[in-house]
Amino acid sequence: MRVGHSYKLMFEYCANPDTLSGLSWLSCYLSTGKHLSFYYSFGTVLVLLAITAPVALAFGFGGAALARSKVTPARWFGKTYIAIVRGVPDIAFFMFFVIALDQGFEYLRHQVSCPDWDQPIRQGNDFIVCSAAKLPLSTSPQWVHEIYGFFLAVLTFAIVFGAFAANVIFGAMNAVPQAQIETAGAYGMTRRQTFWRIIVPQMWVYALPGLSNLWMVLIKATPLLFLLGVEDIVYWARELGGTKHARFTDYPHGDWRMWYFLVLLVFYLGFTKVSEVVLDRLMKRLSRGQATAGGEALRRAAA
Repeated sequence: MRVGHSYKLMFEYCANPDTLSGLSWLSCYLSTGKHLSFYYSFGTVLVLLAITAPVALAFGFGGAALARSKVTPARWFGKTYIAIVRGVPDIAFFMFFVIALDQGFEYLRHQVSCPDWDQPIRQGNDFIVCSAAKLPLSTSPQWVHEIYGFFLAVLTFAIVFGAFAANVIFGAMNAVPQAQIETAGAYGMTRRQTFWRIIVPQMWVYALPGLSNLWMVLIKATPLLFLLGVEDIVYWARELGGTKHARFTDYPHGDWRMWYFLVLLVFYLGFTKVSEVVLDRLMKRLSRGQATAGGEALRRAAA
């Protein structure tokens, strides 16, 4: 309520858009409720990246560790996870996982909430569960539906990009010099100790270039939120930029999608540049003291 009150105090001239022109019209147009949702959607993208990146990294680390496991089923699972997700177009997995995860969660909830259900869940092409098992419930407020959709999007992004991260981390683990691993064994370290004290600390310098590239790909993939039903910046750019007629809006205009997408272009380019600077500094820090080309270059520069 306070937001609406301050809006009226600051933009009293917006009460009658038909009388406005120039900058006054533009200021009122850019402060409509839909534009506020557009501005908030930038935060949605940043939150998605902030949550998805560490979760995907955790999936990737787990997948790489399983792919190196001496236990055959675990090794098969890790390598299969990496191979399947890498070999299928991203868009296919994004659409598949959202549906599969949603139906999987509802199926588990159905087994718990409706044990007396006597009808098949699969009825032709329809997936039918009891009303108590629906996620979210039909009586849930709108924000619950939005949070649930966002949760499915984050989990889907994490699973898909976790497979790419697993491939990068798996290669980085194998890049750690074998002599160091053998030396650790000669000093009496167990396989687990060698993994956590020798391989993991050193593999990051080999993994970071690939993970940096994956981070850039993840940034570029965020517009796929639109296809997953999340009202992200692409959704609002299309919604607001399309032609608007005076019959349906107080602020009619032509096709302005080019300008809205230009804003998205600037946003993504700026965010990419900031990411490059941060990742470059992180790479230099990790390369110090390492027997790599980057580490050698830092030693020569300091000499």
